[in-house]
Amino acid sequence: MKNPTSSARPVNVAVVGLGFMGATHLRAYRDLPSARIAAVCDSVRLPVNGVLPGVAGNVGKPEDIHLGAHVKVFRKLDEVLGDPDVDLVDLCTPTPLHAEQAIAALKAGKHVLCEKPLARTSAAAREILNAAESSRGFLMPAMCMRFWPGWSWLKQMVEQQTYGKILAARFRRLSEMPFWSKQGTYGSGSDLGGALFDLHIHDTDFVQFLFGLPASVFSSGVTSPAGSVDHVVTQYHYPGGPAVYAEGSWLLAKGFTMSYTILCERATLEFDLARGPEAAQVIEQGKTSVTVRHDSPDGYINEVHYMVECVQAGKRPSIVTAHDGMTALQICEAEERSVKTGQVVKV
Repeated sequence: MKNPTSSARPVNVAVVGLGFMGATHLRAYRDLPSARIAAVCDSVRLPVNGVLPGVAGNVGKPEDIHLGAHVKVFRKLDEVLGDPDVDLVDLCTPTPLHAEQAIAALKAGKHVLCEKPLARTSAAAREILNAAESSRGFLMPAMCMRFWPGWSWLKQMVEQQTYGKILAARFRRLSEMPFWSKQGTYGSGSDLGGALFDLHIHDTDFVQFLFGLPASVFSSGVTSPAGSVDHVVTQYHYPGGPAVYAEGSWLLAKGFTMSYTILCERATLEFDLARGPEAAQVIEQGKTSVTVRHDSPDGYINEVHYMVECVQAGKRPSIVTAHDGMTALQICEAEERSVKTGQVVKV
């Protein structure tokens, strides 16, 4: 990077897209001393008298966000990119807009945190990567599970083989259909990628985070009339093991759940959101199960903190990279082809 942001002052952030994820990111920045919410941008939904109303999501409708009078309010991304005070552009807009907006922000010399998926296709993600290579700004996909308590801990357990070799792993992420998908707010199911690209990609990315790129995938699922895969079960093939599979769905009648089960040589590691957002369990043969509690903030807070730290230090993000965002899409595209053809698909 040619001109890293000075650590002597907070990083000025503009959050673009003020739906559920935009509001979630705003809350994460709000209590971070090293960041300052300098601006917000949305073509429709804007704060009134410095207050952004709470937004409904999988976890209900949180409280309103009091931004204050100092926060600039824009309706167009061009206005954000033309503001010299903005260091970091946080894109929480609909997936079909990511590529164009991320490329524009990078060309303007801004740092970019982009909500997942990085783009609708891996080809579009590649275009973003090309723009990032010639930009002085940093680019990071917001793959929050890499930062989630009980999941980032799992990465350490796998790398260090704390309980021996990993034999098998199962991930599960189920949700009711998002209201914006039901209403077609941001386009058709195929435009947005359905549950496969919007929800299941979290686990696809975490699988590659733990084990690297699979050689191939075999997936079955449920395809909506619009053509999107809204329920998927995938086996990720790793020659020599481990046996890995994941399930993702928008077909849950109500609510949201996520979990994993990791079968090691000497223990079983489990996480289930139903037991609490920060609790994982270690189950060893002949021993009482141990609950491992994590006091760190949730993954949304941890990921924005990390991005801000990278900007201040002038160091490109490494926990999750732009290339990771592209390869996660490549794996999901292979899963989609497998669902539609019934065949094993190489990655």
